[in-house]
Amino acid sequence: MQETIELRVDPRTAAEDMLLRAAASTHMRIDANRIKHLRITKRSIDARQRRVMVNLSVKLWVDEEPENISLITPVNYTPVNGDRQAIVVGAGPAGLFAALRLIELGIRPIILERGKDVDSRRKDMARISRENIVDPDSNYCFGEGGAGAYSDGKLYTRSKKRGSVDKILNILAQHGASEDILVDAHPHIGTDRLPAVIKAIRNTIIDCGGEVHFSSRVTELIIENSEAKGVRTADGKAFFGPVILATGHSARDVYNMLMKQNITMEPKGLAIGVRLEHPQMLIDQLRYHSREGRGKYLPAAEYTMLTRVDGRGVYSFCMCPGGFIIPAASAEGQLVVNGMSPASRGTRWANSGMVVEILPEDIPDGNTPEETVLKMMHMQERIERTFWEEAGRTQNAPAQRMDDFVNSRPSADLPSTSYPPGIHPARIDRLLPKGIARRLQEGFKDFDKKNRGFLTHEAVLIGAETRTSSPVRIPRDNEALSHISIRGLYPCGEGAGYAGGIVSAAIDGDRVAEALAATI
Repeated sequence: MQETIELRVDPRTAAEDMLLRAAASTHMRIDANRIKHLRITKRSIDARQRRVMVNLSVKLWVDEEPENISLITPVNYTPVNGDRQAIVVGAGPAGLFAALRLIELGIRPIILERGKDVDSRRKDMARISRENIVDPDSNYCFGEGGAGAYSDGKLYTRSKKRGSVDKILNILAQHGASEDILVDAHPHIGTDRLPAVIKAIRNTIIDCGGEVHFSSRVTELIIENSEAKGVRTADGKAFFGPVILATGHSARDVYNMLMKQNITMEPKGLAIGVRLEHPQMLIDQLRYHSREGRGKYLPAAEYTMLTRVDGRGVYSFCMCPGGFIIPAASAEGQLVVNGMSPASRGTRWANSGMVVEILPEDIPDGNTPEETVLKMMHMQERIERTFWEEAGRTQNAPAQRMDDFVNSRPSADLPSTSYPPGIHPARIDRLLPKGIARRLQEGFKDFDKKNRGFLTHEAVLIGAETRTSSPVRIPRDNEALSHISIRGLYPCGEGAGYAGGIVSAAIDGDRVAEALAATI
């Protein structure tokens, strides 16, 4: 007999099999020896009250041994021939999952990735910290796996109406991610484990007849009679087929290319701010209501903050417990920071983007159509260059203690940081545009009212956090998911303005591939 039960237990019981078995047998009113095996299928932590509890769904095998305890429902991929093919520009989550779906539908994907494979990227990323050298095609934003490959691997999404989250998580687990991602309410792979999953996905694509080309930056769409027939790369090669454009939110040269080719785009709202870094112990103490912090049985604590100041949202973004801050510039002349966590979430620091919502109407239109369409991107560029110039044209980031920022005063010194290139004292309250700085100051005060101790001298702001989402949207037909005026062009994922993270981008890639397949 198999049963699934709901339990609410303390953290130790949730972590220890014998105690959990006892709790399950009590709930079922049976002898514990009758439970031959149990498996947690859903897990969430409730830290709203002083006594932290864990909510579990547990599958029990009573009086029978399990034949299969895996939670994975694998997708079957079979080889495709070359009769039908499509071009996928970008090997981030949107592009990779679009390619997988194309294979399911019998279409051969040809992936063109401007950057290097996921392993080769490491050397180029290390040079950013060590030598202040940014390779415009291989960095934390560009390369196999996209920006998500080396920025944490968080899989939580609210975009459940657009497609199957479970399918995406299953495919990731099928390719080597821990089955815990199918269990946890806020699933997370870890930046140390995600590259192996990405390589496994690449191998599936190649084994099924697809192609993956690295160092292949697309510089032109081949358009005939208002239809995308293919693309041309920087080395002059042409690839033909309908085009899924999944280039990520930092591919500014692609937006410039689209403007030159008269592809309709529009400015899109985004959010800009800083990375805020606390000692992880302090966050554990606040969130778990304990001076001892998380103790032995709880994970590094997370938080989500949200308020409104003068009609604009101020909120936390991409919170990384037990993580570190990284230099995320994608070209010379930029200073951009982001965050990530290893699977263990075991560092001494917690960091999160703290950002302010900015809408297109907040920024004046330009003097030309290009300046107007790309005005949000140009704002990003101005802020990134301001921070880079202040840093002496290096990646040694400007920083300010949190309480000093709120009180508009300089920091005499700074705490230790996880950010590899290092930090130096600076007036972030003056480097950021006034409207952003002021709203952050008020937002931090409000967050502290709800979480006493959050606004502290021990926390530090590091800037700037500018890459929360795409600065443009590439409009597409709501039904066909292709561009509104160019047939055969499928704008996709974060770069097109239709996603905000690994899972939502993967879902969009899956949907766009289905729409494309219906036309060829």
